[in-house]
Amino acid sequence: MFDYNLLARILLTLVTLGYGLATVFADFNKTHATNPQWTPHARFHVVWQICSYVGFGLLALALIWVPGAYASERLTLVAIMAAIIYAAFFVAVFAMPIYGGAAYDNNGYQPFAAPVPLIAKRWDVNITAFCIQVALLAASALALVGAATG
Repeated sequence: MFDYNLLARILLTLVTLGYGLATVFADFNKTHATNPQWTPHARFHVVWQICSYVGFGLLALALIWVPGAYASERLTLVAIMAAIIYAAFFVAVFAMPIYGGAAYDNNGYQPFAAPVPLIAKRWDVNITAFCIQVALLAASALALVGAATG
């Protein structure tokens, strides 16, 4: 019998590492947290965000892998936590015209040539990575449904 809970655990681990670990490497450097062109207050907020995501990531990994009661409920909670984080990213993306935001800075991660230029000729690094993470999150949700019905 296929273990949908194990599949959900693995997928949710990847999703969690996406926001809880990858952001440390992507944002705690000269493109973000130590970027001299950013205002000190903006750098403060990105460091706060990174530390928050690391904390939530550690909590999520404990909920995923520490044995105990309510395993499927804990996995569902982890999926909801990730959905909130990734949904907030896309709210920020779609709201950029309202607050004058941009997906990238000239001295940050630049868009790259689209491997499949159906939507655009150049893809943004963050949006691409987060779309992949949302696809993994959707797959983990399907695994949770499989575990509940299987």
